[in-house]
Amino acid sequence: MIADVSKGLGTDYYMVEEWMSEEDREIRDRVRDFCDREVIPVMGGYWNREEFPFELVPKLARLNIAGHVIPREYGCPEMSNLASGLVMMELSRGDGSLSTFFGVHSGLAMTSIALLGSEEQRQRWLPPMARMEKIGAFALTEPGHGSDVVMLETSAERDGDGWVLNGRKRWIGNGTFADVVVVWARDEEDGEVKGFLVEKGTEGFTAERIEGKIGNRSSWQADITLENVRVPAENKLENANSFADTSTVLTNTRYGVAWQALGHALACYEAAVQYAKEREIFGIPQASFQLIQYRLAGMLADLTQMQLVCFRLSQLLDKGEMTHGRASLAKLVTARQGKRICAEARDILGGNGVLLEYLVGKHLADMEIIYTYEGTDTVQSLIVGRSITGEQAFFPTA
Repeated sequence: MIADVSKGLGTDYYMVEEWMSEEDREIRDRVRDFCDREVIPVMGGYWNREEFPFELVPKLARLNIAGHVIPREYGCPEMSNLASGLVMMELSRGDGSLSTFFGVHSGLAMTSIALLGSEEQRQRWLPPMARMEKIGAFALTEPGHGSDVVMLETSAERDGDGWVLNGRKRWIGNGTFADVVVVWARDEEDGEVKGFLVEKGTEGFTAERIEGKIGNRSSWQADITLENVRVPAENKLENANSFADTSTVLTNTRYGVAWQALGHALACYEAAVQYAKEREIFGIPQASFQLIQYRLAGMLADLTQMQLVCFRLSQLLDKGEMTHGRASLAKLVTARQGKRICAEARDILGGNGVLLEYLVGKHLADMEIIYTYEGTDTVQSLIVGRSITGEQAFFPTA
């Protein structure tokens, strides 16, 4: 983002960078430089082949950003909430698949353990996960329960000094190679949803990669089957005892997803402005045409609104005032406007916009994933609607 709009691409039109501390800015610049050098030049090929870039993981680990805001005593960076958002923004600006991989590992798996685990669980898992020596996954969604995930059917039965899990999960990021998977299951005794840490190699746990996606093609999601998977008592997340606990993690994750949408939009807006300045039509720069300027101004308006929503949400999070509704509104706004910006950029680039070389087509496809995961546009609208009216409208009442 460039503070002086007269000298750059105008991506910081309201000078939101002034809200960043020096530490926030340093983290943002470090991740952006990494993406410019290591990610953007290679990810088009991985995306096209549906391959996960395993060789980038050690390089990503050296940035010391995994764990985001989790305290340093667990080997994590303990960055500010704003810096955490900027990390997700820059990773998405670089590549949506890598950002999604990181969001699952750091935002879902590590956050679950940090917020809901015992001290022993935090000490055991968080340091190696912060170093990315151990990779995490988060298994909540099921084949028959996407938007109605609260109705999950995977079961957990107490058996002696442990638990036995049975069920199926779908769309589980990192599920085929994670070292630890946070599995959410319903306790057959009390009917409550609880969390369990299932370690790699556990008998009865199988994961099959889902192929043929139109977006986030380098981020591997899995269909998971749990058949009499035995989990020791110490692997139950100590403070994960209801779906309300699960929702706490999801609300925090929606904060990061809003920033991811901003990253995709930022990349496409920058590409559109640069292309319009360099491309000539009828012998004059494309940027000279009124229709192009009209569209760029509209894209900038959307982008600026997204920035203001994300930055304000970080302030509310600092104050402990990021409610479910506020997180959902941020995800709703940024997903809608990010998708619109990416589509406009693709069109401004014309035929070149569909080529991986120009990246905007890839960002547009990846935005379809952002628009869908961690709660669809419809689900976010209903969460906000519930906060407005006090009435739930997720399913018909009697």
